[in-house]
Amino acid sequence: RLFNKDAWLKVIGRFMHLEVENKENFDGRTQKKETLIFPRYHQWDVVNQLINTTRREGPGGKYLIQHSAGSGKSNSIAWTAHQLSSLYADDGSKLFNSIVVVTDRTVLDSQLQNTIRQFEHAVGVVRAITRDVGNKSKSEQLAEALQEQVRIIVVTIQTFPALYDAIDKYPALQAGKYAIIADEAHSSQTGASASKLKALLGSDRPEGDDISAADLLDAAVQARMPNERISYYAFTATPKGKTLELFGRPNDPHSPISDDNKPKAFHVYSMRQAIEEGFILDVLRNYTTYATAWKIAHPEGEDKEVDSKKARIKLAKWVRLHPYNINQRVEIIVEHFRENVRHLLNGQAKAMVVTASRQEAVRYQLAMTGYIVEKGYQDVHALVAFSGEVPADDYIPESVTEYDKKLNPGLNGRKHDKALDSDDFNVMIVANKYQTGFDQPKLCAMYVDKKLQGVECVQTLSRLNRTFPGKDQTFILDFFNSEEDVLESFKPYYTTAELDSVTDPHILFDIMSKLDEEHIYEWSEVEKFAEAFFDPNAPASKLGYYCKPAKERFMARYKHTIETLKQAKNMLNQATLNDDKISIHKADDSVRAAGEMVDQLDLFKKNLNSYVRMYEFLSQITPYNDHELESLCVYAKHLLPLLRADRLDDEDDIDLSGLTLTHYRTTKRAEKELKLGEEDGGYLRPIKGVGTGKPYDPEKRKLQEIIDALNDLFGAEVGDEHKLRFAEGIAGRLREDDEVMAQVCRHSKKEVMHGLLPQRLLEHVVDSMEDHEKLSTEVLENPITREQFSKLILQLLLDKAS
Repeated sequence: RLFNKDAWLKVIGRFMHLEVENKENFDGRTQKKETLIFPRYHQWDVVNQLINTTRREGPGGKYLIQHSAGSGKSNSIAWTAHQLSSLYADDGSKLFNSIVVVTDRTVLDSQLQNTIRQFEHAVGVVRAITRDVGNKSKSEQLAEALQEQVRIIVVTIQTFPALYDAIDKYPALQAGKYAIIADEAHSSQTGASASKLKALLGSDRPEGDDISAADLLDAAVQARMPNERISYYAFTATPKGKTLELFGRPNDPHSPISDDNKPKAFHVYSMRQAIEEGFILDVLRNYTTYATAWKIAHPEGEDKEVDSKKARIKLAKWVRLHPYNINQRVEIIVEHFRENVRHLLNGQAKAMVVTASRQEAVRYQLAMTGYIVEKGYQDVHALVAFSGEVPADDYIPESVTEYDKKLNPGLNGRKHDKALDSDDFNVMIVANKYQTGFDQPKLCAMYVDKKLQGVECVQTLSRLNRTFPGKDQTFILDFFNSEEDVLESFKPYYTTAELDSVTDPHILFDIMSKLDEEHIYEWSEVEKFAEAFFDPNAPASKLGYYCKPAKERFMARYKHTIETLKQAKNMLNQATLNDDKISIHKADDSVRAAGEMVDQLDLFKKNLNSYVRMYEFLSQITPYNDHELESLCVYAKHLLPLLRADRLDDEDDIDLSGLTLTHYRTTKRAEKELKLGEEDGGYLRPIKGVGTGKPYDPEKRKLQEIIDALNDLFGAEVGDEHKLRFAEGIAGRLREDDEVMAQVCRHSKKEVMHGLLPQRLLEHVVDSMEDHEKLSTEVLENPITREQFSKLILQLLLDKAS
């Protein structure tokens, strides 16, 4: 195919181009760099397949392109956009009025313009809409570009919603045909944003026709369906299950998607192929995990009963933020960086420290700065990046932002990514920032102190995989995650992402039924609200008017339930003081019953939100064509913000002021090459379990008991007593797993041990604490201990069931 004469002519005429970049060197000097771009095979193949399929099928298709990091997606998008913009139907008309590219890549706009200018020798083919210009808003600029039928329009994620306003104001645009190219398949192309876009671009009504509220409701329902005038091209390295369901193509396009007709990517260039071809590095080749043991004391605090789950999380967070914990990890990070990383790439090597919160990031920066000064090091220069403002606390003297000179004195107004690329800094501490989309090829090491899983794990660790002259190894030191969890996260994306099964469309009716059962709203109110919502002449006040009855019912029930819970707790306290065992049992039952009533109302709010999210997702895949579902969706979106209530949280007010950290030790657990084999390619799971929540009955225990159990669990010596205490929490979670309990109750012990229990048990062991790397290595890694622990759990489950 490639050596065909016509193919070569197309490569020369529509692919090859000279890329000109002005790059800033590490010493701050700007250098002009020219590169002759020739397509790699997968780029040539995907562009040709997209163009040929679009020409054959016409507008209205969905195309998911799973291309790994290092695949050259920017050029693939540029070539696809350019060739789609000059695509014509058999009757000679343009296939698309405009191509809209949605991206957060700041370089893509200029890259598109430079690439296309070489093919077209013309200006104005590409127009970027990224901010307000003069008196023109983004939506006005966008409308102008669409009216002029600018061939390629580049918008950012933040600008993308302006597209709706543009089409709203200019109905003539609604008859056009459009191609939407989504870079990295951002969330703005799914859910509410995507369906709203379809509604605006997809109306078949002639301009000037009268539109009633019922007509608009019909249009909203139809907008959830595939639209024949909009094509979607989603480029991503790490598609989620939801992305696959939305943009994937089933084997049989004429049948609905199902477990036997699962959607899949249109084109794949896998991580494995990119690594084998040398375009990215294998970041899992040098992976080191750490385990931490600690003990705490609470000699003076009030030893009242608290929610044990919340107490464990709060205690673990207290340890994470403790200065001694952070200081110990800072020492490991700095010394490892100086010994193994600093000298790489002729001294240009960089490192990233990934923390779990802004507060942690600031404390890490303060601790690292102090350690570097104390040691007199002149070769480690750290900066910290986070969003917003971090308030003062016991260790942060005053509120700070990421541009505060006390934190980043050498930043001098530069953006953090630019500053790190210079010779001034070589370590960047981050909190939920620069973990995705950050391209720094000189990054050689990453220090992880945060739970990472799934797509976030792959995207974060993949910041290391960019190639650079002389870069042949990377380092990851992980204080938090196990190697098994990291491998499980990478498996679905190593070869081809596939769905385990598809989301059950009937889940929506289950949630709707649960909402109806609470009798917070009446259907007549929902219908009247929807009628007002879709009536363009109805005043906005009507929307609040029809939501008011449900809001008042919810608030009245919540207030009554909270008052009942307070009274029950007072009765329990009095009975405890009197040592009246009969009254204690009665009061305890009353507290539990009132607590469940409060949780039931909280669950209603959660289900209301779940319904909106699931409808906006599933209605783009499943042809519900149901006015009631649409009406409830718009009603729920308006009702949810009104249901704000203060619950009784005195049981959550866990006093940790008297805590002291008495013992602490961090040890290297393993230094390994994590291998992904040829057979690796785990499955992505569909959305399940939404709307199946139950009122939460917290286990109440004395705070000192919980501290003792944690000390046993995380202390240097682990005995049978710790296993029993830890087992109580694991068993409690497994009792809520209907599939596991069905096997426990219906089968022999031997059969149960070969069923779901062992795997589910390990999942709960790993997930049971916020810091799951601190869990007993004996239980996780020793097969004999694991077997004994599993038998202990099974016995606890059987005892409770009987």
